Amino acid sequence: MSDNKYVYYFGGGEADGNTTMKPLLGGKGANLAEMNNIGLPVPAGFTITTEVCTYYYDNNRNYPPELVDQVNASLAKVEETMGAKFGDATNPLLFSCRSGARESMPGMMDTVLNIGLNEDVVKSLSEQSGNEHFAWDSYRRLIQMYGDVVLGLKPEKKTDPDFFEDILERELHSAGVDHEKDLSVDQLKKIVGEFKDVIKKQSGSEFPDDPMEQLWGCIGAVFGSWMNDRAIVYRRQYGIPHSWGTAVNVQTMVFGNLGDTCATGVGLTRNCSDGTPGFCGDYLINAQGEDVVAGTRKPERVEETLKDVMPEAFEQLDNIGKTLEQHYKEVQDIEFTVQDGKVWMLQTRNAKRTGFAAVRIAVDLVNEGLITPQEALQKKRIPADDLNQLLQPIFDPADKEKAEKEERLLAKGINAGPGAATGQIVFHASDAEEKWNADNDVQLVLVRKETSPEDLRGMKVAKGILTAFGGASSHAALVSRQMGKTCVCGCAALNINYEEGTVTVGETVLKEGDWISIDGFSGEVFEGKIETSPSEVMEVLMGNKKPEESETYGRYAQLMTWADENRRLKVRANAEADDAEAAVKLGAEGVGLCRTEHMFFDHLDEIREMIFATKPEDRAKALAKLLPFQRDDFTHLFKTMGDRPVTIRLLDPPLHEFLSEHHMHDDPELGPKLAKAFDVSPEEVRRRVEELAETNPMLGHRGCRLGIVFSEITAMQARAIMEAACGLKKEGIDVHPEIMIPLAGFKTEFDNQADVVRETATKVLEEQGVEVSYSVGTMIEIPRAALTADEIAENAEFFSFGTNDLTQTTLGMSRDDYKGFIGYYLENDIVPADPFQTVDQTGVGKLMKIGVEGGRSTRSDLKIGICGEHGGDPKSVFFCHEIGLDYVSCSPRRIPIARLAAAQQALEG
Repeated sequence: MSDNKYVYYFGGGEADGNTTMKPLLGGKGANLAEMNNIGLPVPAGFTITTEVCTYYYDNNRNYPPELVDQVNASLAKVEETMGAKFGDATNPLLFSCRSGARESMPGMMDTVLNIGLNEDVVKSLSEQSGNEHFAWDSYRRLIQMYGDVVLGLKPEKKTDPDFFEDILERELHSAGVDHEKDLSVDQLKKIVGEFKDVIKKQSGSEFPDDPMEQLWGCIGAVFGSWMNDRAIVYRRQYGIPHSWGTAVNVQTMVFGNLGDTCATGVGLTRNCSDGTPGFCGDYLINAQGEDVVAGTRKPERVEETLKDVMPEAFEQLDNIGKTLEQHYKEVQDIEFTVQDGKVWMLQTRNAKRTGFAAVRIAVDLVNEGLITPQEALQKKRIPADDLNQLLQPIFDPADKEKAEKEERLLAKGINAGPGAATGQIVFHASDAEEKWNADNDVQLVLVRKETSPEDLRGMKVAKGILTAFGGASSHAALVSRQMGKTCVCGCAALNINYEEGTVTVGETVLKEGDWISIDGFSGEVFEGKIETSPSEVMEVLMGNKKPEESETYGRYAQLMTWADENRRLKVRANAEADDAEAAVKLGAEGVGLCRTEHMFFDHLDEIREMIFATKPEDRAKALAKLLPFQRDDFTHLFKTMGDRPVTIRLLDPPLHEFLSEHHMHDDPELGPKLAKAFDVSPEEVRRRVEELAETNPMLGHRGCRLGIVFSEITAMQARAIMEAACGLKKEGIDVHPEIMIPLAGFKTEFDNQADVVRETATKVLEEQGVEVSYSVGTMIEIPRAALTADEIAENAEFFSFGTNDLTQTTLGMSRDDYKGFIGYYLENDIVPADPFQTVDQTGVGKLMKIGVEGGRSTRSDLKIGICGEHGGDPKSVFFCHEIGLDYVSCSPRRIPIARLAAAQQALEG
C-alpha cells in the first residue's frame, strides 16, 4: 500500500488540511479546511489533491490505484458526520463536485451539483423535505449539468445548439412563466424526461442512475476541465503554470432552493469595485448557487434587503465576514447557502478587485491596524499593473453632461468595474477576437445578455463589458474586475437580440458596429461616443486639482510613500523635453533615455541639409544650424529634471528615417524642393535617396556606426549637451548629464565615440569656464556587447540595457514583423509571454546577467540600468531587481507601476 495521501477530509469542525496547503489542496480546498479549523459552519466533504490531476494527465487520464479506496474512506467519514448516506433511498446525502486551483480561476473550470439523485432518491428527497418541487428541480439541474459538463453537450460556439436550455425555454414559454421555480411538478417531470432523451440521443448512452458512477464521472470532468480552452486562456493571461493542476472538492449539498426560508449568494467583505467597507453581495431566495453567477435571475443586494428579509441570516453572514477578514487579514469573496435560516459556508477566497479597490482596501487595512505597510505592498494584494487603472481617463464631465442633455442616456445598470469605456458594439466573443486580431486598435464594447467563461477571449480584447442580466457578483463583474475592464452589468432595460444583432432600449435600436459608452462608476449606458478626461490622480499630480479634494489621490500617495521607502531600484523616465514635467510629477528620479532623434524630426530641413553634404566641413556647417535647437531642448530637459541624472542617447536611427522613398512618395514636391535648396539636380536627389536606403536598417548604418563614419554628428550633439549643462550650472543648477553611445558591440566602437564626446566636452568646459560632472556610457543592445561587457567597461562609466533591440537581435525576431505569428506562439505555448513586453529571462535575461557580471568584474561601481520598454513591466522589474541593476527606466505613465513593482520585489528578497 502506497503512503501517498491523495484525499483530505474536512467537516464537523476538523480537517486534514489548512490554508497553508494551497499547492496541494488548491485554494478552495485549503480554505474549506481552514474554515473548519476556525469553527465556521461548513458542510462536510473531501478534497482530491492537485497531485492526482498531475498524475491524471501524465498517465493517459487514469488515476493512482489507491485513489478509489481513499475516496471511499473519506466518503464514509462524511456520511458519519452528516448523518446521511450517499445514494440511500431513505436518508440520502447529495454532493457537489467543484474545481479548486491554487490560484483562483473563477468560472474557468467545471462544477456539478446535486450528485447522487435518481428516480428512487428523488422520491425520498421529496418525502424528507416535504417539497416535491424542490426535489424534481434539483434532479433537473443535475441532469442538465451532467450533460453539459460530463458528457460535453454544452455549446462551444455561438452556432451550437443548447439542447437543455432550448427545452427549458420552450416549457417556460408554454407555461407562461419566467423562471423554472414557477413551473409545476408535472412540468419539471416532463423536462427531466426530455433531458434524459437528449442525453441518450446525443451521447448514445443513458443518464447514469448509479450515484457512484455519477460521482466519478464528475470528478473526471473537473480534472478534464483543467485543460479546457477558457482555463488555458485564463492561465496564459495571468501567468499561472499549466503544470500546477487543479484539486477536486466533493462537498455535501445544502439547499438554498427548499423554499422562501432558504437562499444562496455570493458576498464580499468589502466592495471590490471601489473598495468601500461593509459586507455586500448578491443573493437569491429559493435558488441554487449557479443561479446567482449565471445571471438568469436578477439578484437582490445583501446590504440592501437581506437584513429585512432574513435578519438572523444577515447577522450570521456579517459576523462570518468580520471573522474571515480578521483571520485572513484580507478582503474575502465568499459563497454561502442559507438553508432554513442557517448560513453554510461553501467557499472563501481572497477577493478579486479593481485597481481602484485594491489601493483603497490595502491602505484602509493598514490604517485600521490589520496589516503593515509592507503587507499592503504585497504582489497579490495590488498587482503593480493595476495602478494603471488609477491613471486612466474617465468620461469628460462636460461631454457626459452634453450626452445627458441630448437624451443619449439609454439605461442604468450595476457599476461593476470602474472606468470609462467607449467602443463599437459586438455581441459575440468570437467576433470580438476576430475584429481585434484584424486591428489591434479597434475599440469594442462586448454586449451580452450575460457572460460565461466561454466569453473570456472576447472580454480580453474589449474596452468594456455590458450585460443585461447578472449582479455585482456575476461572471462579467468578477472577471472584469480582475482584468481592470470597465463593466456595467444587470442592465435590465436592454433587449438583446443575438440573431438580429441588435440591442433595443425603448424606441432606440442599436446594431453591431454602432458606438456605445459605459460608465463603470455610475452604471450608466449612453448611445454614441463620449470624450474622456484625466483621472483624479493625474489631475492632482498635474496641479489641476488640490490633493485634499481627492480621497483616491490621498490613498495613492500613501501607497507610493510606502513603496518608495521599501524599494532599492531607482525609477527613471524615458522622456524628452515635452514630457519631462509629467515624468517628475509621476515620481521619476531622472531620465534613463532621452531619444535625441525625436528632436531632429522637428527640424527636417536642417537634417536633410546635413544628409546632402558631401564634405565634412559642409556637414559641420549644416549641423551648426541644428546645434541651437538641440541645446535649447537639452536646456529645457535639464532644467525640468534639476539635479536628477539625465541619460541622453546620441543619434540612433539610420539617416533614411529623415529622407526616404516613402517621404518622396508622400510629398511629390519634396524632390524639386530639395534640388533647389541644395543646388543639385533632381537626379542627384534621387541618387542620394537610393544611397540611404537599406535592406535591413535595424542592423544597418545606425547608432555608433553613423557617428563613427560621420563624427561631426557626435561632436555637435556632445557640444549641445555640454553647452546646455554649462549654461544651467552658471544659474546654480547642478545638472548631471550621462551621454550614451548607442549600438556599440566592439570596445573599439565605444572608445571611438567616447573619445569624440570627451574631447568635445573638454573644449566646451574650457570655453565656458565651469565644471560639470558628466559621464559617458553605452547602451547594451546587441549580444556581443553583453558578452564582451568586461572589455567595454574599461572605458564605459555606465551601462543601460536597450532591451527592445537586445530582444530583436537575440531572438532574431523583428518587433515590427512578429505580429503575424506571436499570437499563435502565445496561443500554443511556444513562448510564455510576448518577449517585447516581458523580458525573456532564460534567453535575453541570461545575456543581461552576463553583461552585469562582466561589466562589474572590470568596474565594480558600474552603474547599470534598463531603458527598453520592459522597464515598466512588473515581471521585468522584478527580474532587474534580482540581477542587481541600479535603476529601471520606462514611459512616464508607467513610473508608478515600476515604483510599486520595485518595492514588491525588494520585500520578497
